[in-house]
Parts: sequence; C-alpha cells; structure tokens
Amino acid sequence: MRMDLREVKRAYFLGIGGIGMSAIARYMLQQGVYIYGYDKVRSPLCVELENEGMEIHYIDDFAKIPAEFVSLPHESICIWTPALPPDFGEIAFLKSKGINLYKRAQVLGMISRNTFTIAIAGTHGKTTTTTLVTKALSAFDINFTAFLGGISQDFGTNYISITDKKELLSKPITVVEADEFDHSFLQLHPDIAIVTSTDADHLDIYGAKEGFRKGFEEFVQCIEPQGILIQKYGINLPIPSKISSKTYGKDIEADYHYSDPHYEENHFAFNWKSKTEDLNVSLGVGGEHNAENATAVLGVIDSLNLNVSTASACIAGFKGVKRRFEKLFETKTHIVIDDYAHHPTELKAIINSVKKTYPKYKLTGVFQPHLFSRTRDFMDGFIESLSMLDECWMMDIYPARERPIEGINSRVICEKLKNCEGVFTPDQIYQRIRKNPPSLFLIMGAGDIDRITQPVKKIYEELYGSI
Repeated sequence: MRMDLREVKRAYFLGIGGIGMSAIARYMLQQGVYIYGYDKVRSPLCVELENEGMEIHYIDDFAKIPAEFVSLPHESICIWTPALPPDFGEIAFLKSKGINLYKRAQVLGMISRNTFTIAIAGTHGKTTTTTLVTKALSAFDINFTAFLGGISQDFGTNYISITDKKELLSKPITVVEADEFDHSFLQLHPDIAIVTSTDADHLDIYGAKEGFRKGFEEFVQCIEPQGILIQKYGINLPIPSKISSKTYGKDIEADYHYSDPHYEENHFAFNWKSKTEDLNVSLGVGGEHNAENATAVLGVIDSLNLNVSTASACIAGFKGVKRRFEKLFETKTHIVIDDYAHHPTELKAIINSVKKTYPKYKLTGVFQPHLFSRTRDFMDGFIESLSMLDECWMMDIYPARERPIEGINSRVICEKLKNCEGVFTPDQIYQRIRKNPPSLFLIMGAGDIDRITQPVKKIYEELYGSI
C-alpha cells in the first residue's frame, strides 16, 4: 500500500548522505517533516544536512534510531538507498517494527505522480542536463522544484524549490533526474522526458545491452498521456501512441539541432535551431557534449511554450555542476580539472573536451574505476578511452556494493595501456604531484576519488599560489 506523503511526520533516511537521498530529505524537511538519518561516513554534505536541522548517526545500530520514530509507525516512513543490501541491520529492525519502508525511487514516484514532471534520463549527461533545465527555468517568474543528481554551482545545492512566484501550469512543476540503476526511473510519471543516451551500463542489473535498452523502452511507456519525449537523434526508442516525440542533436533532421560548437575569446558558443527559431547560444560551460545537452534543454523550454531566447540568455551564465568539468585550479601554467566520468563514453567525452579546451598542454589523468562488474564488462572501452590521455595514472577499483571479481583490477587496465604510469594510492599521487606537477591534471571517477580533490588543489596552491 502506497503511503500518502502528506501524512508523514517523521522520515528516516538510510544512506542520507547520497546526492539523491539528501535531495529528498531536504524536500521533506521543507514540508515540515522531522528528518533522521544514517550514513557510513560523515561527509561535508552530511554536515550541511545536520546544520539544516537533521539528526544523523554513523553507526549501523538500531539503538541509535530515535524512539519517537519507531513508536509511531503510522506516521513514520523509512527511505533507503538501493546501494545498501536488503539484509542491512537497521532495515531488518525497522521492518520488524512495522515501519513503512520505501526505496528512494518509490518516493520520487509518489512526488512525480502529483506534479507536472520533467524527467531527464540517459546513461550520460543527465545530471548536467537536469541542472541546465533548472537554470533555464529560473529565468522565468514561475514556481518549480528540482531534484538534482549533483551539487549545482549556480544554486549551491542539489535541491531547489522556488515557491514565491507564479504557477505556470495547473500542477506544480518538478524537475528530476531519472536514474536507470535498479530500474529506478520506472517509478516516475513524466510529462516531459529527455533521453540523452542508451549506451549499455549496469549490466549487473540488466544482464545484457538488450536488457538495458529495454529498460529505456519501458521508461518511455511511463510518460503520461499527451506527454512529450525529447530523445537524442538516432536513439529511436519506440513511441507510444499516447505521447508526442521530438528529437535533438547535431543532425540537421533533428527537431532541435545544434551546429558550429566553438570556443570564442572567453566563452563557449553554438548555433541552435528549431522549426521556428534560429539562435546563437552562449553557454557557461564548454564541450560539444554540453552543446548537445543545452539543445535538449532549450527543446524543453520550447515545449513549455516559454521564451527560448530568455532561457538562452540565462544559461550563458551556467556555472555547471560540481565534479562535472569542475575547474579546481588554474594559472597560466597549471590547470586541475575534476570530473565524475566513470563510463568509457563519458571518459572519452571529458578527455576530448579538455584536450580541445587546452590544446597546448600535456594531459595527465588519474582514473578510479567504479565497480568490478563495470570494469569487467567495459574493459576494452576503458582502455580505448584512457589511451587518449598523454599520461595515465590509475587508482584501485572502488567496489561500492560489490565483492571483488577474480582477475579484474586496475593493474589489468594499466598493463594494457602504453601511457599508464602505474596504480597509485592517494599518498603516492600527492608525492608525484609535489615532485613533478602535471601542467594539465584531470581527476576522473565516481567512487571516493573525490577525496583527493581538495588535497591536490592545496598542493597546487602551495606550489603556484591560490587562484
């Protein structure tokens, strides 16, 4: 039985420090719900949540769960991340106490059922595209809520709620990242959906690339009647008769297409064209993949019958998302960039963009693979992408929820790369940088590699001064 979120007075989050989980926690806190949570690590994001009034502990111990939450099961809800195993100790305890337990995706589904939902799905680009939609909507005098899969550099958060303006539609507008992991996006009820890519991933969940593709076909079936699908040209997902479909991309036959992506003196620009408009667009972040993302976003604005030129002017100031082509340090001689890329296609895109942006520099990249299964399934793709670097450093695989797989490790990748210097620990990376700092250093990965970003930045600042 689905619980009515309006009846919830207390919510407990297992894995509250995750980007998706913390956004929902912030949403429910705004609704006046008491928020409690558990996470394995007291990350900077968890500290922010504590400062906002949430009560969090960091030991898997059901005795730490507040008594008032457990004693009132009819008005309490537990939301847990699929990154945790179903036999996690606190989950078993809460089930025994009759607490309503829901996965994060189920709660997002409840929210989207009662709102006009703009959902962004795809193997690559969905976080940046979701954040770009949010930035574009902020150009207008309208109310909306957005759940982001990263920390927006413009808003400084992963949850945005604008409530003091006008209602554009008969239902509140919600912008949400539609995550394909664990079939999560099938819980949503989009009115407008973007699909950026269907490159195979999460084969530990979907089994094969055909199963992964089928997941997106099922997602399209979730679009509400009279809804709109905006998919990248060439994906060719089957279109249900109940919805309309538009395409975007570089191909001139796309309904929304871009051309001439280029760097001007101090910004990135491209041409955007629909059936009725032709615009020169400036974008606050570079890379052809971002021209593609922005093309889809302006398609959403067009589909909402909002002024595309107004949105275009707004995204010219787009600052991007933390860990998406995030510039950590820059002088005339040395640059450090951080990116979340963890799939071969994403690695190829970020490496290509960095090389085009800084063509005169030697590019050294450090990469931490994410999951043993992904490393096994896309080994050849990782080797092809990482070979684009002038010099490659590796870190050990981040296992997340997985156990090791025999014969699958970072050294296997390194040995197949002519440009690989070795597999290093964080301390070894710091030592190498101090001894011979790369002029252009790119940090890549979705595991805990983000923990080296601030120490690396600090070393460069000590050597060359702060920005």
